[in-house]
Amino acid sequence: MPAPAPITIIVGDEELLVDRAVAAVVAAVRAEDPEVDVHDLVPAQVGPHTLVEVTSPSLFGDRRVVVLRSAQDLVKDLAETVTAYLGDPADDVTLVLTHAGGNKGKALLQAAQKAGAVRVDCKGPTKGPERVAFVKAEFSAAGRQITPDAAQALLDAVGSELREIAAACTQLIADTEGRVDAAAVARYHSGRAEASGFTVADRAVEGRLPEALEQLRWSLAVGTAPVLINSALAGAVRGIAVVAGPSRGGSDADLAKSAKVPPWKLRTLRQQARGWSPAGIGRAMAVVAETDALIKGAGRDPEYALERAVIEIARARGRR
Repeated sequence: MPAPAPITIIVGDEELLVDRAVAAVVAAVRAEDPEVDVHDLVPAQVGPHTLVEVTSPSLFGDRRVVVLRSAQDLVKDLAETVTAYLGDPADDVTLVLTHAGGNKGKALLQAAQKAGAVRVDCKGPTKGPERVAFVKAEFSAAGRQITPDAAQALLDAVGSELREIAAACTQLIADTEGRVDAAAVARYHSGRAEASGFTVADRAVEGRLPEALEQLRWSLAVGTAPVLINSALAGAVRGIAVVAGPSRGGSDADLAKSAKVPPWKLRTLRQQARGWSPAGIGRAMAVVAETDALIKGAGRDPEYALERAVIEIARARGRR
């Protein structure tokens, strides 16, 4: 694994690929220092002193990774603070900026590149053949094969959201052996899994804990993959983070693009965002990240991990 750069700028608006790029940097730092402290922040969580606090040199030489997501949404003063840091970065801090691309916040993107940041571009597939290629690549990375018709059947069942596609691939790889064909896809992904996962997520972010737990248990009972449920939770929390953040004066279309939802769902997201504070959003984001690791091997009981996640997310609503 290559040594991590002091500054990395990850450019693109495909959430899954951005998350993977961030995870790769964190993993590279952890390979050198397993005790590294990771600060994963969105603009709604960043106050006037937050950046200074997390990027200041440590008195004890503790290694830190500071991830600042959606850097294009930083207000002017905070963008200037980041720009100033880029000119004199701390030796014990690895800074990761994510930027959606485009003209918004372009000056910060240019400043990072001028400072020698390693740039990682995250452009997701947009056409049918590209999505099929993505599915085949997911299986190939796991040392498996999937037939072309099976890859298309999986896309037909799951949809076009890349995180859902990747989660479906992960579950199918775990639940099958050998080369995967269309019959295997039909058995495991009939189209109901992502719907029930979204229901769990909606009830959780609304703080309706008894209903969320009931929906979770039903979803698991009918065979919904844990990775799909947690993916839905992650999407719901990130949507809340986008609409609950400070207004940037953009259009609803821009906001929907940032939240990874169709424009008609913004009304629902705005209603769900009521009662959420930056502290609550930060806690919920940490929970889905922890749960993702537990489901994918760090824990022994994915169902327990999901139940805990639903409880923690519902309780995070209203947290001050």
